[in-house]
Amino acid sequence: MTASFVASMTGFARARGSHGPWSYAWELKTVNAKGLDLRLRVPPNFDAVEIKARAAISARLARGSVFGNLTAKRAEEEGSARINRPALDRLLAALDDLPQLASLRPASLDGLLAIRGVVEIVEPEDDEAQRAGLEKNLLGALDETLDALLASRRAEGAALTAVLRERLTRIGALTAQADALPARQPEAVRQRLAQQVARLLESAEGLDPARLHQEAVLLAVKADIREELDRLAAHVASAQKLLAEGGPVGRRLDFLAQEFSRETNTLCAKSNDPALTEIGLELKIEVEQLREQVQNIE
Repeated sequence: MTASFVASMTGFARARGSHGPWSYAWELKTVNAKGLDLRLRVPPNFDAVEIKARAAISARLARGSVFGNLTAKRAEEEGSARINRPALDRLLAALDDLPQLASLRPASLDGLLAIRGVVEIVEPEDDEAQRAGLEKNLLGALDETLDALLASRRAEGAALTAVLRERLTRIGALTAQADALPARQPEAVRQRLAQQVARLLESAEGLDPARLHQEAVLLAVKADIREELDRLAAHVASAQKLLAEGGPVGRRLDFLAQEFSRETNTLCAKSNDPALTEIGLELKIEVEQLREQVQNIE
């Protein structure tokens, strides 16, 4: 399924129709899910419609819990009466075997017909052509319902896309701010490293110079957030590209949101500057809001 839009996983739609003596209604509701979970209910004797409906829904939706329901009711029509001749014959034969008693009146026709099973009411049934027409109309109405459902999911998806773009823009701006902090400048880094080395010299008299050099290098590596900043910027670009491409991109956006969270946590853990820590905390808030919204994307 290719599309230039981003859709939400939540939506609702209903469509009604009629065909001959039948009236019917489709109702579809979708909510968030990791995959496509379809739960469909149809009336008895509509198994063929159910099979085709499942295929139609699965072809047009990629993710979400889908709750579908079809109601169909036939207009009340008078059935035709039919005498069950075998049952009536058996009853008459049984009466012939009974002894004739003066106290008993002969059996009357209306009395015999009133006995259960002698007269049957045959309900009207659809002929093959009428049934085929009904199924065609039902599937056509399902397509209309799916069109309305997708329209509602796209409308919400458009609103979510605007929110996600805003979050991504904010994450990008905070990443740039972190990279431009005075504490990130080479001279500031050298000065901070020199101070740390001086503290090591004071606390470790007689320390081997080679070992001291190794400790200084480790301090510099642990404090370097260049890799985290580069990854955050790359993730922002990737997420913006996915939103522009559209389609069912929810899973990939969810993965990127997890990566955003991982890089932000690492940045905060490495921070040794109050201004960088403050930016890191703001990043964590933006990333968490991004993750919450991404859960709604198909």
